[in-house]
Amino acid sequence: MPASKLPGSHALAGASVIVTRPAATSGPLVRGVQARGGSAVRLPGMRLAAAEDAAAVANSLATTRTVHAWVFTSPASVEFFFRLAPPGRLAMAKRVLAVGGATARALARCGVASLAPAGAQNSEGLLEEPVLADPRGWRIAIIEAPGGRDLLAPVLRERGAEVESIAVYRRLPPRLTGRHLEALQRAQRPWLSLLSSGLALRYLLATLPGALIERWRQEAMIVSSERLAREVAGCGFVDVHVARSALTGDLLDSACAVLARHRL
Repeated sequence: MPASKLPGSHALAGASVIVTRPAATSGPLVRGVQARGGSAVRLPGMRLAAAEDAAAVANSLATTRTVHAWVFTSPASVEFFFRLAPPGRLAMAKRVLAVGGATARALARCGVASLAPAGAQNSEGLLEEPVLADPRGWRIAIIEAPGGRDLLAPVLRERGAEVESIAVYRRLPPRLTGRHLEALQRAQRPWLSLLSSGLALRYLLATLPGALIERWRQEAMIVSSERLAREVAGCGFVDVHVARSALTGDLLDSACAVLARHRL
């Protein structure tokens, strides 16, 4: 059967798909790979932890003045917000915005309706939404981790908003074990790596053995944006493909398409 006609349940058969998301958030991708017949290799590019001074952050969330819009930057920002915020903190929220559909779904699971970008599933997409075209006089709280892209806050300030960035969690280097390295070394070729974070890439390149990095650079890398593709190519990866977004379905669809071309 031609590669392009393979049923969805076998579209990734014979490939090792390297999932670089943190262990706490990698489940949907891992299950999606397995549902398509692929072998999922967990290689977390970072680990997530609560803010260093969680008590201070919790107090900030409890005492923050009137907020005209809450912006959540990732599913992890939702999880850690609800760990730290007092019950009902968003009950009277005027606007809750999500950077991407996955974040919106995380909010929905917590009973919070939100607006996600209709277009690009990233900060640029959210900034294009009409609701943020003229936020003059608004107070906007951005729920995030330090060390991110830092695009939302400066643009919103330029548009006249007062912005408070609240770091509810941290992205730390991964704690890779021999089990992770052995799984990668033994993984069947071809490898298809799924990447949605430049920080995860930098952490992995600083952690993995040099010989393994060289093997990795020769395999296909599926990334979530053109910006990330440029960073990956700059790190020496030679076979880089851009998915529609960082959403699980988009990354997996791109992996299936790349593998289909590989099989031709």
